[in-house]
Order: sequence, then C-alpha cells, then structure tokens
Amino acid sequence: MKTIDYYYSTRSNFTYLGADRLNILAQKYNRKIVHRPILLSVTMPAIGGQSFDTRPTMLRNYAMNDALRCAEYLQIPLLREPIHHDGPVELPSGIVIAAQRAKKRGDDGDLDLLSLKVVEALWRDDRDIADEDVIFELCETAGYNDIKALISEALSPGVQAELDRNCREAIMRGVIGAPTYFVDGENFYGQDRLEFVEHALAR
Repeated sequence: MKTIDYYYSTRSNFTYLGADRLNILAQKYNRKIVHRPILLSVTMPAIGGQSFDTRPTMLRNYAMNDALRCAEYLQIPLLREPIHHDGPVELPSGIVIAAQRAKKRGDDGDLDLLSLKVVEALWRDDRDIADEDVIFELCETAGYNDIKALISEALSPGVQAELDRNCREAIMRGVIGAPTYFVDGENFYGQDRLEFVEHALAR
C-alpha cells in the first residue's frame, strides 16, 4: 500500500485542524499514513525559523487568530489558548510512535484515530496530553490492547530516539513546519494545503 508521510507536532493547533481530514483522505485514496511526530523546538531553529514560543508577540497573535479563522471556516471547535498548551512532549509524541510500532506487531488499535484524539484532547477539550491517565483513555478509545505497556514503551529510550530521528529526518527532507505531508515524495506544508494533497492523491 502506498503511504502518506505525516510530520507533525502533537501540540500544534494547525495539526489538529487538518488531522481528521487527512484521515478521511487516506481512507478515500487507500493510503497508509506513516506518522512521524516531530518537535518544532528542534526542527525550526535548524532551518533558520523560530518555534512558536520564541516568535514576537505580534506573530504569535496573528498565528492564533489565523487558526481561529480556519477553525470557524471548517466548523471545527478550537480553543484559543488552552491551559495545557505548553507542556512535556515526550508522552504525547511517544505514544503515537509506540502505537505505530504496536500496529506493526499486529495490534488492532486504530493509529490514525489515536493521533487525532491526542490533538483533539488538547485543542478541543483542554486536557493534559502529558498525563498518563489521559493518554490511557485515548488509547482505550482507539482500541489498543495492553495500554500500560504501550505507555511504558512510549517513554522508553528507543521510542524517544525515534522521535529524535524524526526531527533530523524532517530537517533533511525540507519540512518547514507542522503539519507537513509527503505524497509520492512531494512536500505539502500546512493543513490549508490538503486540497492540493487530495489533488496529488487523485493524480
């Protein structure tokens, strides 16, 4: 099965705005999503950019207002500044990587749904996605088995090393922000480019 390489931050509101639509496109065009969580605090400075928390206030405000405009247009609920916006990234990013590994081992869980639920929990429901109890519930919703072991794997050195490799790979592949989608080697940055992603999938 052909794939869509999906580079994203689990704490990105724009990732959240595109997540469900990406899942729909993957199903429609029979593509497997390869989830590659990244840390924008690592990837952005490496390409001469700025992570969100280091941008000037004017740019941060514009980006948030733009996200709210997109959310209103798409009719997707989005909180402006959830309390849990900032926080550790090891668990929310690691759980996606661990869940993807579990799928390869034959777990019946829905990886694409879990990824959606992680960003949805933060940006729609203002839940702490660095909390193991919250992640446990999200994994349960996505149909995963032996969730305690999955959470332990998410925080393991091997999974965290894969997260680091994702960041290095993203830099090498020209990822300039989150979310970024690769279709047959072609790079599409931003949830507002999903129309072009679909055009590439149909082509």
